[in-house]
Amino acid sequence: MTVINAPTADKPYGKTYTVQFLGSVRDGKYPVKYLNLPMDELRKLTIKQLKDGKPVWFGSDVGQFSEEKGGYLTSDILEVGNLLGTTFNMTKEERLDYGDSCMTHAMVITGVDLDDAGKPVRWKVENSWGEDVGEKGYYVMDDAWFGEFAYQILLHKKYLSKTQKKQFEADPILLEPWDPMGSLAVF
Repeated sequence: MTVINAPTADKPYGKTYTVQFLGSVRDGKYPVKYLNLPMDELRKLTIKQLKDGKPVWFGSDVGQFSEEKGGYLTSDILEVGNLLGTTFNMTKEERLDYGDSCMTHAMVITGVDLDDAGKPVRWKVENSWGEDVGEKGYYVMDDAWFGEFAYQILLHKKYLSKTQKKQFEADPILLEPWDPMGSLAVF
């Protein structure tokens, strides 16, 4: 099942979406279909699957506040505001609406560090760029970065609640081909 976090006015939570012309293989077995949920739900679902010993594929905007050599995905890696004397305060919704961000790369979450209350602090991420990037191909992603720049996860349907499964079964709303949710396609 593919779950997205697209907090934009045109994509209410609890609805399913597909992107026009995406996955348009003749007699294709698996149409592209996404369930849009709040970010906290993506976190919970990701943790459930990780606790079962299974990694979670995810799509994100990897170019935002990332450091390849050390393998960090963190919003405070660069003090760009201090360097340029300005602030960058667009919300996730605004970045999607204005084309400032979209899914550019897929990676795999292989672990999570939880605080005493069970909330994620940071995530272990395996990238596909080889062992020369990050720490032997792995990154550390802080939870704030995950919330701001992760848009999509792929997980087994058994982790969805009954309500979420029912929502996923609804007929999808058709998005335009240029919608940012179509930039990384997975069923």
